[in-house]
Amino acid sequence: MTGKGRHSVASAGSERHAGTAIAATPVFTETLPRVPESARSARRLVSSALTAWGLEGAADAAQLVVSELVANAFVHASGPRIRVTVTRQGPTSVRVAVVDESQALPRNRSVGDQAESGRGLALVAAHCGGQWGVELLDQGGKAVWAIVSVGDHTTPR
Repeated sequence: MTGKGRHSVASAGSERHAGTAIAATPVFTETLPRVPESARSARRLVSSALTAWGLEGAADAAQLVVSELVANAFVHASGPRIRVTVTRQGPTSVRVAVVDESQALPRNRSVGDQAESGRGLALVAAHCGGQWGVELLDQGGKAVWAIVSVGDHTTPR
């Protein structure tokens, strides 16, 4: 686990074959307590990654997505911690994921106009062009992820 205000930056998939380097996938990651206040740290992690990669145009949507994923993990998951990752997917896109210890799958809910909750996944889908999903992990738990790209959506104002 990283210290407060510090993010791990790693390269996933970095390999060498016959003296030729294969490009690594840049990743920012941080383990956080599974509490509502972790959404702020998750947004900072996303902002740091997007700034480092010159993808500030995706910041509003990516920060909203990670806030919703952290909130869902707090409400519906188990365990004391979550892991937030931001992975560069291409020239204009990132994968934002929240890993928790529960294998319960998230589901869209139908909610009434007066409901105070239940719209998180709809917001995620709206801000990532529907590119989101869930991976069950071999070691237990799951990763809920979304692909956010610069310019493929608009943030409502």
